[in-house]
Amino acid sequence: MLDETPDDIHALFKGAPKSTEFRKLRKRLVQEVRTAIETYGMIEPGGKWLVCLSGGKDSYAMLAILHELKWRGLLPVELLACNLDQGQPGFPSTVLPEFLEKMGVPHRVEYKDTYSIVVDKVPQGRTYCALCSRLRRGNLYRIAREEGCTAVVLGHHRDDILETFFMNLFHGGRLATMPPKLLNEEGDLFVYRPLAFVAEADCEKFSRQMNYPIIPCDLCGSQDGLQRMQVKSILNEWERRTPGRRNIMFKALMNTRPSHLPDPALFDFLGLARREGETGEIDQIDDNIPDLRARD
Repeated sequence: MLDETPDDIHALFKGAPKSTEFRKLRKRLVQEVRTAIETYGMIEPGGKWLVCLSGGKDSYAMLAILHELKWRGLLPVELLACNLDQGQPGFPSTVLPEFLEKMGVPHRVEYKDTYSIVVDKVPQGRTYCALCSRLRRGNLYRIAREEGCTAVVLGHHRDDILETFFMNLFHGGRLATMPPKLLNEEGDLFVYRPLAFVAEADCEKFSRQMNYPIIPCDLCGSQDGLQRMQVKSILNEWERRTPGRRNIMFKALMNTRPSHLPDPALFDFLGLARREGETGEIDQIDDNIPDLRARD
């Protein structure tokens, strides 16, 4: 079924390249998004998703693939695209509304000047991203409730998840990242990241080959020197030295061993006891895991 990719699935795919390379890319994205949705149980009866669009390459790719899955009968939920214009200087406010209208995508576009709040609250020289993200999330939750949605759907991909893990590791002193599925604090909305298994490079290839009107994420002038950019640079260098390392690291996040981490809140070390009369070798770390250090 996934081998069939007719051009008339949705207007979002009008003019899709006919090359074998693009067809393989499209098929891979559909399979990876479908796998993430099934793995983390994102579909619930009567669901309605608020699909959040920034105008970046990732959100365009997510919107298109979700509509393809819906067309194929693999995503039985209602989709409502949403863009929150936060008032950043130079933001092309007409691009997304015109694009969504042209594509026939049900949508809601809302203007909320959170940029002025961020500029006022954040000290000079500090980055805006943390506060900007919190304000954006609060408004998206509000919109989702007003529209009767059951979930807020974000376009974070595999590389975003890895970068967040290392930011928490290097700067936050904790092992944590963006979960593919999250229940908000109020308990009335899910947050989904269906691109959890998708590489950033694939999102970029897809959106650029489809000629979507990509809006850059540097309009506020707060990107230089970000911790995330530093981590991205480190991961890029690791990937350059050892292709496929990102995928190995992401698989590690899905293969945790609480008894092999020194967190007493995660594993009951105090309750761990010997079994009298039994002997055996100490459990060892899996020798099949490749020693990547030797390749650096």
